[in-house]
This record gives sequence, structure tokens and C-alpha cells, in this order.
Amino acid sequence: MEQKNYSQQDRREERRKRRQRNQIAAYITLIVLIAALATGIVFLVRFLTQRGQTDTAANNQSKVEEILASEETIQMQEPAQTTEQLTNEQRLDEIVNAGIEVMPLEDKVAGLFIVTPESITGVSTAVQAGEGTQEALARYAVGGMVYFSQNMQSQEQLAEMIDNTLLYTKYPLFIAVDEEGGSVARVADAGIGQTVDSAQAIGQSGDANIAYQAGATIGTYLSQLGFNLDFAPVADLANVENSVMASRSYGSDPAVVSGFVTSMMQGLEEQNVTTCLKHFPGIGSSTQDTHGGLASTDRSAEDFRANEFAVFQAGIDAGANMIMVGHMAAPSLTGDNTPCSLSSSVVTDILRTELNFEGVIITDALNMSAVSEYYSSDEAAVLALRAGCDMLLMPEDFETAYNGVLQAVQDGTISEERINDSLRRIYRIKYADRVTE
Repeated sequence: MEQKNYSQQDRREERRKRRQRNQIAAYITLIVLIAALATGIVFLVRFLTQRGQTDTAANNQSKVEEILASEETIQMQEPAQTTEQLTNEQRLDEIVNAGIEVMPLEDKVAGLFIVTPESITGVSTAVQAGEGTQEALARYAVGGMVYFSQNMQSQEQLAEMIDNTLLYTKYPLFIAVDEEGGSVARVADAGIGQTVDSAQAIGQSGDANIAYQAGATIGTYLSQLGFNLDFAPVADLANVENSVMASRSYGSDPAVVSGFVTSMMQGLEEQNVTTCLKHFPGIGSSTQDTHGGLASTDRSAEDFRANEFAVFQAGIDAGANMIMVGHMAAPSLTGDNTPCSLSSSVVTDILRTELNFEGVIITDALNMSAVSEYYSSDEAAVLALRAGCDMLLMPEDFETAYNGVLQAVQDGTISEERINDSLRRIYRIKYADRVTE
């Protein structure tokens, strides 16, 4: 009986030990399987990652090789043919067209305007760019902002306002100012920029290098503050007694004045400040000021061509990117008392076609009495664009002018392609620094 019980006890112990051994073996097998699975996963991830990287690199390399070796490939297939690389001008055109293509119509129209910060924010005097500026630029993607002495309190304040404004915009902005020197110097008048002599004084010196130095001086402090567009130099001739441009012109001799104008252009442009020649077709033959009302001249078309046009042509030949058209009436050129800025005879037939100017044509300030007393804001804006202008400066009522142009495009009075043409000229200036040699 004791032997039997012993045998059963031994068997139970043996079964227990076998179960333990089987459990241990199962655990070991499970651990091995888990380890193998983990190793497989790691290997698979590494394989896929390397393959993805290889594929991406191969795709990128393929695209690069396709661009860089296209000429070689074509030459291998057709030895007699060659493929020219894109020039900087062609690359710039591609960048500009791609940008314009995705712009909504509302932004395209707004992009034709250069306005004061007050006109879009509704404040009486803007000295900072905060939420109001941000909201205004989100609603109206204007092409540029122009600042006056009232906006300038100190160098730090002005630079900060400009920097913040640039942060809030969807598209590149013209940051503009009237800084001719002499009596028209908004920044210098605010005690921020260096004072330079008037065009009259520089012209009387007989030394065009002084005009260059004036441009370089002005361009230096403007660019440091964030300005990239100066409505200067003045290309008008002061060629009648009591000329409205007497102190702002380099003189009356077109050959001499041309040298001063192009020299100042060079000084400004070398500091990365875009210049704007003004005021085509030349308002120095008038004694009246378009700020105060209608101004006109009885100068003949022949005299204009022999004198005033010669100065602007010199500027165009020197690479002028922008020209401002004045509001003076010149019946010999237009046939009536229409302001030159609203006349296709002056803007398109003469400046664009006869003088072969391919840059941006901008109106003088549309809030001047020579325009605002005779035309509503929307009417003037539409007429200026139909005349051939590309940009509209400071309409009396921006919202009315903007809505008027938008409606004109929507109802077919102005084609969208006409707007695109102007934007191409505008963005060729704004995107020029994106194309390098």
C-alpha cells in the first residue's frame, strides 16, 4: 500500500515537472518568435525607409537631370538642334505669371493701388501698424503703401511700422515715399533722413555727380528704413517764367537735365530703391499747380517732343522701371482739356508706343483737385486704367475707386487680361531680386 502510494506520488511529481518543462519551452518559443517578429519589423521598416529615400532621391535627381541634361539629350538625339537655356528675363516671366495665375480677381484689382495707410485703416494719422493694418491688408491686398511726414515720428518707429506692414501682406508691397530732396523730402523733413539740396540747386552746380551723390544718400537712408520705391527724380523742365516746377527741376536744357536725372536714378537704384520719373509729359511749362485745380499748358506737340520727351527718353534708355503721369492738361497732345493721366493719347500712344516704355505707368495722386473736382473716385480710376495706366496712386476715396474698378472688370468694361498685363509689369519689378545671374 505504501509502495503504490509512492508510485502515484512519483508520477504526479513527474507530470508536474513535465508541465513546468513544457511551459518553459513554450515561453522560450514565444520569446524567440517575438524576437524574430521584432527583428523582421525593424528590417522591413529600414527597407521601406531606405527604398522611399532612394525613390525620392531618384525622383529628385531625375528631375534635376531632366532639367540640366535636356540640352545634352536633345543634342544626342538630334545633333543639328540646340536647346537654349532660359534667360533671367524668361525665368522672371515664369515666376511672375505663376504668381498672377493663382490670384483672385479681388486681389488683382487691389494690387493696382498705392494708398496711404489712413485710407485703408480709417485712422486719422497712422504711426504704427497693428491689428487694424493687418485686417485692412487682409481685406484689400493693395500693391503699395505711401508714407508722409505725418506718419514719421522717429527712425525706430518708422522702421517698425514698415516692418510690421510687410509682415501682414499677402504679396510683395511697394513701400513708397516722395523724397526728391530740397522742399520735397518727407523723411528728411521729419528729421530722420539726411537733407540734400534741391534739384534746382544741384542743376545750377553744373555737376551731374552731385545728383548721383544725392540719389545715393537718399537711397541709403530710405533702404535702411524699409522703403523700396521713391517717387523721384523729377524729369520736368522748368522752361517758362514762374514755372510750377522751378525749384524742383534741374533746369531747362533737356540735354543737361537728362544727365542729372539719370545720375540721380543711378544713385537711388544702386541702393535697391526703385525710381519713378515724373511728371510725364512734363508739367514745367505750366505756372499752375495740379494740387489746387486744373492746370494746363499751351506748349505745342513739337516743343514737347524736342524738349520734355527727350529727358524722359533718356531715363527710359537708362532703365527706368516706373514713370508717373501728371494731371496737367496738354491740348496739343490730347486734343482737349482731359488730364494727361486719363488720356490714352498721352499714356498709350505716346509714352507706351512712341517712347517704347515697357515699365510701370502710375498716375499722380488722384486726390489732387485737378482730378477730384471733375471726376468721382471710381470714374477717375477706371478712366486711368483704360487710358493705359498700370497703377493708381492715392484715390480720393479708395473703397469707391476699388469697387469701381472691380465692377468694371466684372461687367467687361475692362478685361481681366488688361489687369493681368499691368500686374505683370508691376511684379517684374517686385520679383526682380528673385532671379540671380
